[in-house]
Amino acid sequence: MKRHEAREKAVQTLFQLDETEITLEEAIPFIVEIPLDEFYEQLVRGTVAYREEIDALIAEHLENWSFGRLPKIERTILRLAVYEMNYTEVPARVVVNEAIELCKTFSDEKSGKFVNGVLSKMNK
Repeated sequence: MKRHEAREKAVQTLFQLDETEITLEEAIPFIVEIPLDEFYEQLVRGTVAYREEIDALIAEHLENWSFGRLPKIERTILRLAVYEMNYTEVPARVVVNEAIELCKTFSDEKSGKFVNGVLSKMNK
């Protein structure tokens, strides 16, 4: 699995987990086959493990928005991107570009601009 595809699958998995009672172990088989791609697994498990810290970081960098008002897809993409920026060796510019591409796939151009703005503030 290529890294972009792993990110897309990670967004789908994390989206399922948001505001539901489903567990990570239950969500994964709906999206990917076993054996798991190593990069996908790192993204999903890492984002889930550091979710509280990630959410706090995102909330700190929002202007005129509260974290709870964020649309679910933008929140999910931001969580994944913040995990990558803070807990992996992936360069920030790659993470931001991938997040924008994910917004194009799962949402729209406005979403991409919003996510880009939040991540750019975090990357200063």
